[in-house]
Amino acid sequence: MTDAPARALSAPRLVATDLDGTLLRPDGTVSPRTAAALLRAADAGVEVVFVTARPPRWLQDLASHVAGHGVAICLNGAAVLDVGTGRVLAERGMSSALVGRIADRIRTAWGGPDEVHLATESAGGFAHETRFRSLHPVPSGSPSADRIEDVLGTSTCKLLVRTARTPGQGYADALAAVVGDLAIVADSGAHGLGEISGPGITKATTLADWAASRGIDPADVWAVGDAPNDLSMLGWAGTSFAVANAHPDVAAAATRRCASNADDGVADVLDLAGALAEDVLGSSR
Repeated sequence: MTDAPARALSAPRLVATDLDGTLLRPDGTVSPRTAAALLRAADAGVEVVFVTARPPRWLQDLASHVAGHGVAICLNGAAVLDVGTGRVLAERGMSSALVGRIADRIRTAWGGPDEVHLATESAGGFAHETRFRSLHPVPSGSPSADRIEDVLGTSTCKLLVRTARTPGQGYADALAAVVGDLAIVADSGAHGLGEISGPGITKATTLADWAASRGIDPADVWAVGDAPNDLSMLGWAGTSFAVANAHPDVAAAATRRCASNADDGVADVLDLAGALAEDVLGSSR
């Protein structure tokens, strides 16, 4: 841990952590050390919530690592999931009409359906245009059509955008300029993939609502992240940590630093939170 002495910190009630590039190691696993730190934090009375761009279907393997409440805020804030049961507790999706407007705007700006390929994530699963190429396995039976409008459900948590444009450093910013005030474009670090959520939906807004429902103030929250889509959450929390492998904008915005995801930086943060909480609160067992 760098930038300030640990004794300057007070024990958090909640640690909110991103997953990919942050808590998870580069191979996508939870290290034994991090698993132990999660348990120690829970034993000390510190709640830990995962806050991620991942859809619900990508969280099943992490159920054993979410102690106590078992909650993850996923899809960049568009859904709250009980990881243990897979039940969606809250959903803040876009209507089919709004998704259609966004799709039309992107196609018009970027060359039409031959150049713009779309997919969606919702509480019900994944749907995609036939030309959309996913870097991850597509679930069997996922609806597909030439136009995403033909396979939309009643609520879309995230609209995914791939285009024939050469993806670069400013891809998310360019997409945000096209989408305008219709919705929020997030940059989770996925190369060449645009991620769009409904207006006002970010990791921070949903985390703030969830914390408030539990009587937790921002001052009592630590947040950890690595990518630009974590900036809202890091700015909201009373104390923020950037992992050593973080995007430069995240490193500049966070109040503190920790080791990289390859070196179990989140475990360091959790161990510190647990140690402080044990001194202040005593063990919860």
